[in-house]
Amino acid sequence: MAIEDDVLVIGGGLAGATAALAAADAAPDVRVRLVTYKQSTLRHASGLIDILGYAPDSPEEGPLVDPFDALSDLPEGHPYERVGSDAVREALAFFDDVAGDAYAGDHTDANALVPTHGGTVKPTARYPVSTADGLASDDRDALLVGFETLPDFEAPLAAAHLEAAGAPFSARGATIPFPGIVRDDAKVTRYAHLLDQDETVTTGAGETGAREALATTVAERLGDESRVGFPAVLGDEHAAEVRADLAAALGADVFEVPMGPPSLPGMRLEDLLYDALEEAGVRVTSGVPVIDYETAAEADAVAADGGSGADRIDRVVVDRNGTEIPHRADQYVLATGGLVGKGVRSERERVFEPIFDCHVPHAADRYDWFVDDVFGDQPYARFGLASDRELRPLDAGDEPEFSNLRAAGAVLGGYDFAAEKSGAGVSLATGYVAGTRAGEEAE
Repeated sequence: MAIEDDVLVIGGGLAGATAALAAADAAPDVRVRLVTYKQSTLRHASGLIDILGYAPDSPEEGPLVDPFDALSDLPEGHPYERVGSDAVREALAFFDDVAGDAYAGDHTDANALVPTHGGTVKPTARYPVSTADGLASDDRDALLVGFETLPDFEAPLAAAHLEAAGAPFSARGATIPFPGIVRDDAKVTRYAHLLDQDETVTTGAGETGAREALATTVAERLGDESRVGFPAVLGDEHAAEVRADLAAALGADVFEVPMGPPSLPGMRLEDLLYDALEEAGVRVTSGVPVIDYETAAEADAVAADGGSGADRIDRVVVDRNGTEIPHRADQYVLATGGLVGKGVRSERERVFEPIFDCHVPHAADRYDWFVDDVFGDQPYARFGLASDRELRPLDAGDEPEFSNLRAAGAVLGGYDFAAEKSGAGVSLATGYVAGTRAGEEAE
């Protein structure tokens, strides 16, 4: 017997979680399930919600001030062009409702410039409140603090890069020992836990709480700066409390600098979204890959009117520890990621989507998939599914592959999320639209 739902979302990243939440919000009476195989890619993300940081046709002109001004100029087939700018705004407002006071930036359409661990600045539409006092548009001088056991953040180098990039403030970096950690292989969650629980640590002055010990060490390096930036490890469940205690002890505002993977802000975003899924009544099934599917024609043989009915997905099959479990739904959303997430795959002769074998537009000659300039405009960066305005994947003849399947996030093609700085925004907007449409049709 198949497990029955009304909407089934495949993929547990930002696009998938948003789609499931949007489906549940659009039609509260429908049964929504999210199935995901591997750990969410949110854990590797910065936690920033970008919409569009750079214009695709002129990135050399620098960060966009207002991303919405540029949406109307995007080429046909870009995911934002498919859903429209109004839907992008609606999706962002939907995220604001879900995120609550955990994120900032909803007071303006303009991009914020958030410093990263490499000393660059990233234009973004929404950012965790933990980063709010570190915006590059703020002209207050900043001390960046790195830890000897956390080599991913070289504070003096990041500070030098910020100044070289023309940041409107003086940045200085200092590297210090982190109280209570002596090994350089400690997980970021260990740093956060020490501060969350304010564990007792031993310093040269004796035993004290981890927060006080950290503040004392930083205070010895602090000059006239009115704000202090740390790697994004300042607590998890009690992160706001940790920042407030450090700020009070230092007499300066405290902010976090987004890090590379594994990312604590990404983990916090994942927790926020999955708490919202639970509250919305969405069923989540983890650790199960979707390995097959059947169409209505395959399930029912030949339709009574003689038609094939092959354009509608009847069920998918998941592998649960070697047992094949069928799941049936009225509507499906595919949010399995792109080439990086393996929602799109490539072999020497072809590029394909591995679950439903949806068409992925690409040149027949694999040598046309890339250009010799490593920093050039790489065709493979835009590989993904083409879709109609309902986000239904299209076949080679520009017809929907299945009437009840939509795609969201990086599995879609037609854009280069890394160059545009649009990855989270596309996942959010297309997840919202795909989930809303699926919920409405399943109602």
